[in-house]
Amino acid sequence: CIPSNWRSQRTLDEELVRQGVVGISGVDTRALTRHLRERGAMRVGIFSGEAVMDDAVLLAKVQDAPQMKGADLSAEVATKEAYVVPAIGEKKFTVAAVDLGIKGMTPHRMAERGIEVHVLPATATVEDVYAVNPDGVFFSNGPGDPATADGPVAVMQGVLARKTPLFGICFGNQILGRALGFGTYKLKYGHRGINQPVQDRTTGKVEVTAHNHGFAVDAPLDKVSETPYGRAEVSHVCLNDQVVEGLQLLDQPAFSVQYHPEAAAGPHDAAYLFDRFTSLMSTAQMEAERA
Repeated sequence: CIPSNWRSQRTLDEELVRQGVVGISGVDTRALTRHLRERGAMRVGIFSGEAVMDDAVLLAKVQDAPQMKGADLSAEVATKEAYVVPAIGEKKFTVAAVDLGIKGMTPHRMAERGIEVHVLPATATVEDVYAVNPDGVFFSNGPGDPATADGPVAVMQGVLARKTPLFGICFGNQILGRALGFGTYKLKYGHRGINQPVQDRTTGKVEVTAHNHGFAVDAPLDKVSETPYGRAEVSHVCLNDQVVEGLQLLDQPAFSVQYHPEAAAGPHDAAYLFDRFTSLMSTAQMEAERA
């Protein structure tokens, strides 16, 4: 890599080393793109240094790696101990956030809106959630197959039964889908990248959104569904392939999206969803005061 700008101070390789970032070069990315386009997402192995062995041995390692379908991974990446992210400025609400692989920016986006966030492990129970006296409950993004997440699904059903304001992102959207009785499935071509077009079917607005998901919710696009927790509908859809990108309940304050409104770096078209969650909690508080 030879720098071509007179203002450059070092090569790309030198800068990656300085920042401790792993880089890969010499890959025919066009051939790789064609391969994945025809065959769909698949396992891969990246080896360097002492890990490099005979090609047959490396291939066997990749083939022996577990498939993502059926993988239960959220507990492996979630926090082991609960912690609190304080509200920035005046505290207005308390939220219990079930960590299934949460991004650091997510509680920060809530804290910016006066929310004190209690981040709980993926193994949290309904009792753990309500021990913090939450005004709302959040289920985060995370890795793995949602079909294995029976624990978080049961917790979400407990939240829905109490009609506490609820918001889910990514894996949290799939958990809501399962809690309502919908199925989930693995996409042949997962959604990756920061420029995916999604339509908010409530407003008709098209948003540029950040995606990183290989599974999706199997819910009907063009009808309202009856669920054990009231009526539900698909609120957002990807315009590339009509994959479900959001759900909302019509009879209680619960909704979710499959993409990442907290994206950093990334598009901020969907940052309003945090305001929507805040509005649901505010409405619930006012109704409780009038009761």
